[in-house]
Amino acid sequence: MIDLKRNSKKIPVPASGLRVKKKFIYKPNQLEDFKISRGKFWDFLTCPKCFYLDRVSGLDVPKTPQWTLNETTDLLLKKEFDHLRALQKPHRLFIENKLDHLVPFQHEEMDAWRDALHRGLKIRYKDTNIILTGGVDDIWQDKITKKLIIVEYKSQAKNGLITTKDYLEDPYHKGYKVQIDFYSYLLTSMGFDVHPTSYFLVCNAIRTTNNFNKLMKFDEYLIPYDWNNDWVEEEIDNMIETMNCDKIPDANPCCRNCAYSEEYAKLKSTKSVQNGDSY
Repeated sequence: MIDLKRNSKKIPVPASGLRVKKKFIYKPNQLEDFKISRGKFWDFLTCPKCFYLDRVSGLDVPKTPQWTLNETTDLLLKKEFDHLRALQKPHRLFIENKLDHLVPFQHEEMDAWRDALHRGLKIRYKDTNIILTGGVDDIWQDKITKKLIIVEYKSQAKNGLITTKDYLEDPYHKGYKVQIDFYSYLLTSMGFDVHPTSYFLVCNAIRTTNNFNKLMKFDEYLIPYDWNNDWVEEEIDNMIETMNCDKIPDANPCCRNCAYSEEYAKLKSTKSVQNGDSY
């Protein structure tokens, strides 16, 4: 993907390849607080080298496009659940799945917890300067046990029925499970009693209709997932150790970004030699 840097008026401007805001750049062994989001934690798990070049070296990585249709689905679902949150009534999906003992969790910080860009769930990691954050899609509550239930909305378009087994075993959904494992760690660290079962609310667009007619229909699925955050602290410790190191870590051998940059450097070096450039 080719990404052009643009200003606030969406006009293309020269790209430096470096971050401008220093608050997003970590200096090894710094004492000042530094935020790490759930997304950046996933970056570390995916490719430590890319994570390091972004957070520590301050490279301004190319952005992926915003998935506005998915964002719209999330927005409408939040409105739907917020209406029932105010009434403290179960959603139709709860009733259909014999979960009518659940209601959307009502809390004064709910809007803040869902604001992934500016606030989100937030804790200080142990006695470090690392602040972990993450914006959860929704939280429900079991009226009987009072335990909180983590929920993530997911939109997709796939033919056929969606089964729990196929959905959770899909390699592309590993990051989804990590997402909920991370949120469960944040919520439990914040002192909340979290139910062992979370849910993916999957909205699957129906692609077999004969026409569009300004209407897109979806099937809805509740996919239960028993989260596990036992592994999280070890990986956070590894991440912090990596951030405090002056050496750039090895790349994930499967990382296409790193493979591209390596081949680019080789090609540029070869061309420079061919052209007689001196160093």
